[in-house]
Amino acid sequence: MEHFLALDIGGTKFGSGVVSEKGDVISYVASPTPKGGSGTDLWELTKQLMHRAANKAGIESFSAVGIGCGGPMDLWSGLVSPLNIPGWRDFPLKKSIEDEFGIDVYLDNDGKAITLGEGLFGAAKNKKNFMAMVVSTGIGGGIVLDGRLLNGRLGNAGHIGHTNVEANGNLCGCGAIGCLEAQASGLSIAKYYGEDPHQASDDIKVRCGEYVGRGVASVASLLDLDLIVVGGSVALGFGDIFFAAAQTELSARAKLSFSGTTKISPVELGEYGPIIGAATVAISKQRGLF
Repeated sequence: MEHFLALDIGGTKFGSGVVSEKGDVISYVASPTPKGGSGTDLWELTKQLMHRAANKAGIESFSAVGIGCGGPMDLWSGLVSPLNIPGWRDFPLKKSIEDEFGIDVYLDNDGKAITLGEGLFGAAKNKKNFMAMVVSTGIGGGIVLDGRLLNGRLGNAGHIGHTNVEANGNLCGCGAIGCLEAQASGLSIAKYYGEDPHQASDDIKVRCGEYVGRGVASVASLLDLDLIVVGGSVALGFGDIFFAAAQTELSARAKLSFSGTTKISPVELGEYGPIIGAATVAISKQRGLF
């Protein structure tokens, strides 16, 4: 049985774990993302978590390291610049981990990592065309088309959080107006709607669901997709009222014969989805999947 050391880097938390080739989580540790942490501080936390996860699992040898990290990034050079983690700008995360652990390291965007995990082990298993997305502190995603994960020029394909869903909307952290992330993410709920995302009103849950449905409607029609899988602490925390609003808005805006039946479904991998996804980055790239 092969085991993979996994790392999930997001705006809410840093997590690390050990995951088997079958998608079973052997160990998992996490820490809140430091606010205003320097690049050095962030790297020290990363190393600490990865070593703790390995020690907790009691496994000394790993097939590879898989990383899911918030974007943007330059996938080919291994440099990361997570929008919601200002301490890292063009940080050489891939090389740093290779130097620390001495094994192969595979890096991808955290939204794409979730996509790979759900495609191999979760709600999109055996699907050749689908999108998966995360609605959490920020909003990201990934797209599988004709059985292949889309990368784009620098590896940032699928960044649905920065598609425009409101012409005169909120200012996004990326500098644009009306991005989906600026309208429906955890950060935007707190900043623009004045509500704690963990205690949001039903009106906010519906509004965010509608924005997500609006965003994915264009993607479904553009790319001929019939399944959108959604996870993340905001989406899953909001629950049925969010998913119903997203489906209603999607159905109202995607009217072509091939996109009119597109469904939005919750992820199946649950709270461990991000760390399983990170491991799946390594599993899939080592084995030529997606």
